[in-house]
Amino acid sequence: MAPQPEAQYRVDPDGVAVITLNYPPLNALHPLLLRSLFEALRRAHADGAVKAVVLTGANGNFCPGFDISQFQNPDAGAGGGIDNSINDAICKYLEGGPKPVVAAIQGVALGGGLEVAMGCNARVAVAGTKLGLPELTLGIIPGFGGTQRLPRLVGLAKGCEMMLTSTPIKAEAGLKLGLVDAVAPDVGGLMPAARALALDIAAGRRPRMYSLTRTDKLPALGEALAILDMARAEAGRRARGLAHPQLCLDAIQAGIEAGGQAGLAAEGRAFAAAAALDTHKALVHIFFAQRATKKVKGVTDVPGLKPRPMRCVAVIGGGLMGSGIATALALNGVAVILKEVNQQFLDGGLGRIRANVASRVKKGAMSQAAADAALARVTGALDYGGFDRADMVIEAVIEDIPLKQKIFADLEKACRPDAILSTNTSTIDIELVGAKMAGGAAARRRLLGAHFFSPAHVMPLLEIVRTKDTGAQELLDTLALSAVIKKTPVVVGNCTGFAVNRVFFPYTMAAVMLADLGLDPYRVDGVVAGRFGMPMGPFRLNDLVGSDIGLHVGANFVTSFPDRVYVSRLIPALNEAKRLGEKTGKGFYKFDAKTRKASPDPEGLAPLLEGSRREAALLPAGAKPPALSDADILDWIFFPVVNEGCRVVAEGIVDKAADLDVASVMAMGFPPVRGGLIFWADLVGAKRIVARLQQFAAMVPPQHAGFFAPCDYLLQAAASGRKLSAGPPPPAKL
Repeated sequence: MAPQPEAQYRVDPDGVAVITLNYPPLNALHPLLLRSLFEALRRAHADGAVKAVVLTGANGNFCPGFDISQFQNPDAGAGGGIDNSINDAICKYLEGGPKPVVAAIQGVALGGGLEVAMGCNARVAVAGTKLGLPELTLGIIPGFGGTQRLPRLVGLAKGCEMMLTSTPIKAEAGLKLGLVDAVAPDVGGLMPAARALALDIAAGRRPRMYSLTRTDKLPALGEALAILDMARAEAGRRARGLAHPQLCLDAIQAGIEAGGQAGLAAEGRAFAAAAALDTHKALVHIFFAQRATKKVKGVTDVPGLKPRPMRCVAVIGGGLMGSGIATALALNGVAVILKEVNQQFLDGGLGRIRANVASRVKKGAMSQAAADAALARVTGALDYGGFDRADMVIEAVIEDIPLKQKIFADLEKACRPDAILSTNTSTIDIELVGAKMAGGAAARRRLLGAHFFSPAHVMPLLEIVRTKDTGAQELLDTLALSAVIKKTPVVVGNCTGFAVNRVFFPYTMAAVMLADLGLDPYRVDGVVAGRFGMPMGPFRLNDLVGSDIGLHVGANFVTSFPDRVYVSRLIPALNEAKRLGEKTGKGFYKFDAKTRKASPDPEGLAPLLEGSRREAALLPAGAKPPALSDADILDWIFFPVVNEGCRVVAEGIVDKAADLDVASVMAMGFPPVRGGLIFWADLVGAKRIVARLQQFAAMVPPQHAGFFAPCDYLLQAAASGRKLSAGPPPPAKL
């Protein structure tokens, strides 16, 4: 039976009532827990034996915030949803009741947890405790008084910064700022310090503070409004086009101008407005979708199937990708064997791993001792000796099919029969990679793809590619490894490009088609990055990846999907001109040799564009480029991507549509505030997407119209009104 939210209550002999938030594992503020808390507070205030109250948390933690599962289904279960009277109860029973209340905090006090603590009359925290208001990361704003109390405790500028950046602080910093009143050196000293403070306040030896009405940390109104103006401008830069940061500042400003109580009322209105935005729905969707990628039908639901530990993983190839994979493993406690073909290449690979780890030390992300321990887990090898201790092998050599086939035939002989054999290929058919293995069904069962994204020790996604023969045990083991190395896994089917690269192959092709139609590539990039929110536009991305890589990868899609590709002379021309992007200092952009900063190079690009446009002949001779708006450009770029995503969902390449949302956000930088590719497509609507694709198809010569042809699944959704995220309907019963 699932644990029930409860605020436990007891009165100790010294007259301190201890109320303990208890909702394993971390005491999230389920509405039932809040109800129980206020009932316990009413009881304490009515009890003549109680002098003061200490509020703390069970399970080694105070509270991580509101139970966000309530956002998914606000009416689920008894007490579901957010009770609008919570702020009244905080004012009445935490801050303003007859007995003083002190929060005793350990672990984390985040979001609603910190808001409850700020509603107390004082706070004591264990050293190292994290304190913050991260609500904006879910597209909402603090709703339990945080917009009013935090600026009054830490100052207006710092309060705005903490809310707008969602950055937590440690208890020690909180003491200096005034967010906490005392820091206990360890957990053992927490309750004694909180009790003493509570009794001192009750006896009048320490003043009782009411954070909602404090003004000593607030600047004069003119200065305050200037600070808020600067915060609005900064929020506009950091979160362009997003409303909820401005709503947060609206609530703060209302409190500055009219007082804390008026600010609470404004906060309630702003919270409701933020919760109604698509941004909030999108971010909550991504939050839960990311956690759901670890659940895969036919793998994680198999009775009795448990993951085997991956204590040692061998990595073949010490290039940028292989060294990054080895770094991710070693940093997270996994022993690594790094194999190369000669000592020079091996030294290079080991050097890259050392540089990756040293960078983390330099940034303060780990200690030198931890770095030394990580490096000690890496062993270099020039042959397969010692591979019998590897639980898994990850091949990360160049995209050469005969080479990969030979490696896997050798691995079959060198590794234990239960070792997982995986390839990091980004485009090659997994079954083709293992075609020379002689072990039959047993060999095919342990063959899979482990597709990392570059740089592998930084990028958060891992595509786990299953063939029709890959075993459930092997998939479960790889899912477990992804958790160990702190990657979000997405299990995908075996096809050209798998999920991410396949879905986004039209991205660059659509952009190049626009360039061949006469549009300025730099304008296209500006719209895609500046207006839509991608980290960079398709042409800048091409320069980052390299035109040579783009040409090679693109050829695979041309071969696999000839009916829906756009083939242009532009990328080949860049290759011929040695404009490969960052690696050569010039591509679509030119790059500063020292800073690697990109700047447009219209003069250098002009002859290549002119030749590509002439050969493409997308427009009649002498015709002007189409007058496309920014919105038109976004539709042209992204709707073909949605179309291919629909094919991937319909073919079952992903376990569920939400997995593709997560993959698009984590691997391609699709804006999380849009909820991922398919979630966003549902917001736009399949009917509109189909109409626009058909419109674009009519704008280009017939031989290119197939690039925009809506797939059957998209057409069916447009006709029926069915959401794309629902997946294909089950086949009709005969």
